Amino acid sequence: MSDPLLSLVTAAALITTGMFVFWPERGIYWQFERARQMTERVLREDALKHIQNCEVQGEQPSLKSLAGALNISTNQAADVISSLHSHELISIQGTEFHLTPDGRDYALRIIRAHRIYERYLAEETGFDEVEWHTRAHRHEHQLSPEDVERLAHRLGNPIHDPHGAPIPAADGSMAYYENCTELNQLPLDTLARIVHMKDEPEAIYAQLVAEGLHIGQEVRLVESSPQRLRFWAGGNEHVLAPILAANIAVIPITGEPNKTDESPGQPLTNLKPGEDVQMVAISPRIRGAERRRLMDLGLLPGTTIKVEMESAGGNPIAYRIRGAVIALRKSQAELISVCPEVDECHDLDMQLEEQR
Repeated sequence: MSDPLLSLVTAAALITTGMFVFWPERGIYWQFERARQMTERVLREDALKHIQNCEVQGEQPSLKSLAGALNISTNQAADVISSLHSHELISIQGTEFHLTPDGRDYALRIIRAHRIYERYLAEETGFDEVEWHTRAHRHEHQLSPEDVERLAHRLGNPIHDPHGAPIPAADGSMAYYENCTELNQLPLDTLARIVHMKDEPEAIYAQLVAEGLHIGQEVRLVESSPQRLRFWAGGNEHVLAPILAANIAVIPITGEPNKTDESPGQPLTNLKPGEDVQMVAISPRIRGAERRRLMDLGLLPGTTIKVEMESAGGNPIAYRIRGAVIALRKSQAELISVCPEVDECHDLDMQLEEQR
């Protein structure tokens, strides 16, 4: 005969365990199920973006290209295609698949969420630009259409993301640049302006950022070969492999270069201890909340700056600005232009004023 107390304890333990696992909304089972459904939805949405991107570029998506884009096996890619087809988001003819009207609308909604959120990161946060794509990819699947529209309104309904890619409007239309061409297709000695830098693959985008290239910069191609492209941008000479340059889109422009695009003076990182300099400009690559913060700290044209102290590792560096000591990372200081002598600063001010 079983012990009544033991039976009672066993029953209570089973009930407690069952509640812990199957409690509505909060149980482990339901949390796992929501995570599984979220993962499946993310894969479907990423697949729709990939197919839409292929269609825009005039390419035919395949199981192999989809598996590569989503970093999954071809068997998993086949399951995703089957799911999209069952939801009537794609049509399948033989080995080819294409977006249905509903699938295209869905893909454009996700692309809109991604690019609006990237614009938010650029304009209102201090995240480094190489982080924008990854963070936007994580949040695009969590934003409701209402969230996206509120964010778009808050940002002034932008039509391009911070990399220059068009943001789909609420009706699906996009504002593409006219006469746009890849940098490696630009005729020699032609003045052009960078209007788009692809943020994928991320490794290539990081290299372009490290080169100091950014949207709005004026470029002039001086050498082109199958091995390299040599061009001037931002007052500096750059050399890129054609495969990297293909990720930069430009628009040819007429007239003389806009010298205000080039930061006069030298980077703040060149400042030596004990040396006084005057600030000239903050690079356009610093934008949004970070730019406003630097200006609030007193980093304005004509401000006197002096190195106060270097950290043990040399980064960050403390500068004395308007009577206060402010620490700046080297990545920030490199994008702040200064001039070492008062007379030189005066000459630069005169040049800038003439250009205006």
